[in-house]
Amino acid sequence: MKIDINKVVELCYELEVDGEIVDRTTREKPLDYIHGTGSLLEKFEENIAGLEPGGKFAFTLTPEEGYGEIDPNRIIDLPKQAFEVNGVIQESLLVPGNTIPMLNGHGGVVPGKVLEVKENTVTMDLNSPMAGKTLNFSGEILTVRDATEKELKEGLHGEYVHTCCCGGHGEGGCGGHEQGHECHGHGEGGCCGGHEQGHCGHHKE
Repeated sequence: MKIDINKVVELCYELEVDGEIVDRTTREKPLDYIHGTGSLLEKFEENIAGLEPGGKFAFTLTPEEGYGEIDPNRIIDLPKQAFEVNGVIQESLLVPGNTIPMLNGHGGVVPGKVLEVKENTVTMDLNSPMAGKTLNFSGEILTVRDATEKELKEGLHGEYVHTCCCGGHGEGGCGGHEQGHECHGHGEGGCCGGHEQGHCGHHKE
């Protein structure tokens, strides 16, 4: 069976950026998704469309085809109060270089990188960690099957049903969120709904 719209695909891959492998999945823990539902980068799906199990792929995505260029408007100052959990500012999280799950104005979770901690504000970079990067993918298709009606309605892992945001998520994965300026600290929490992807570069969150 070939990869086409509404097919459930399992694949393993490696992602190379700037000469280093920054992300990979394995045969034991593959990436799975429903093709054509917008869960992966559009150009990623285009490059593997038509492949069958056992088919190998290798392609490169430009920043424009991946997560875009770095947007200076997504580097913002937030009040420290935005990082309160139960009325207490989480100072241990506010370390330059640390990544904190944030809520954007649409209720989605985006990874925010701490750039600078000031007396009353924190400078956060809400760009995707893969923004401005050329993405080199290679891998193999493992399985292809038809999605069930339930999967098409509820999502492969129930992600269309479970949209709450609660605890359990560590550092956010690399996202393609439309990031606004209404972001709020999410402490140690994150999105608990659906399948925890956590992989950089391929998953359009």
